[in-house]
Amino acid sequence: MRISSENCSVGRALAVVGERWSLLIVREAFDGVRRFQDFRNRLGIASNLLSTRLDTLVSAGVLERVPYQDPGGRRRDEYQLTERGADLRPVLLALLQWGDKYLADPAGPSIIPRHLTCDEPVRVVLECTAGHRPLTADAVRRTPGPGALIS
Repeated sequence: MRISSENCSVGRALAVVGERWSLLIVREAFDGVRRFQDFRNRLGIASNLLSTRLDTLVSAGVLERVPYQDPGGRRRDEYQLTERGADLRPVLLALLQWGDKYLADPAGPSIIPRHLTCDEPVRVVLECTAGHRPLTADAVRRTPGPGALIS
């Protein structure tokens, strides 16, 4: 039995955030960046590319446009994470964790995410709904879900 990849959620997710700049924009939004020029300055991304990526993230419901107007200025939009966007936090933390393990500078990672309450480092852990954790990658298997197309 082979589960078709036609309606794969991974493929659908990558269509939204799979391009390099998209997750970097989301990362910056988690750090409080809201305005176009601030994204551009922090990321060093071309304006046309940033516009395209922001449009994609807004269309996908990851970010929302919120109008603002500085005194004496024209109306503009800033970008805020939606609930859908906020739910990408574990994805970014998992990528950070993997990158720190395999790609960090010899001196170590450039940032360490910490729990606000106790200040201990945060890590992503796999667990099943029965509470067994941590699970290793080889302890997980894919099974057909209710939307699976079997080929």
